[in-house]
Amino acid sequence: MQDRDPNEVALSRRAVLGAGLAAGPLLISPARADDAPDPTAAPPQPGDHFVFLTGPKANQPVLVEDLPLGGPQMQAFPAAPDGTVRNGTRLNLVILARIGDDGVDDVTRGHMADGVVAYSGVCTHQACPVNMWSKDAHAFVCSCHGSVYDPRNGAEVLDGPAPRHLAALPLASKDGMLLAVGGFTGRVGMQMS
Repeated sequence: MQDRDPNEVALSRRAVLGAGLAAGPLLISPARADDAPDPTAAPPQPGDHFVFLTGPKANQPVLVEDLPLGGPQMQAFPAAPDGTVRNGTRLNLVILARIGDDGVDDVTRGHMADGVVAYSGVCTHQACPVNMWSKDAHAFVCSCHGSVYDPRNGAEVLDGPAPRHLAALPLASKDGMLLAVGGFTGRVGMQMS
């Protein structure tokens, strides 16, 4: 057996590794139809309606009349027109609240339908669910660290550690059913540094 220079051996290992990595994509089988993206993890799409997350109406469509005027919010997931519920990622959690028109800023008014607003239900601080309601502030509250969001003013942060507002989801209403007319207006979830 010949003695080799250690630098020469390392170089040949690097060359082999590099060649293997370069050829790697060729060794992976081509995509198949069953490798299509999971429709339950797709973000909300225009035309999606909303379904209750829990309770006796779980997975049933949320109607305007199901939301009490003045809050609290309801947690929901978007659902495609074919009924596919987009619950494959927690980033699709939506909060719906019927806040009416009084005291609503112009941007929020442009996203609402029949007095109802929709926002991401994922806190921008640590991605916890925004699942509580403050009767005093008429605002959404994150149950983990107490961030408070104003639904009448673009879900602006009123209190707590959240670094930014919740992303809105523009709505329309057809025969009392709430429909998404676009995607989230901003980034969903926690602030990455």
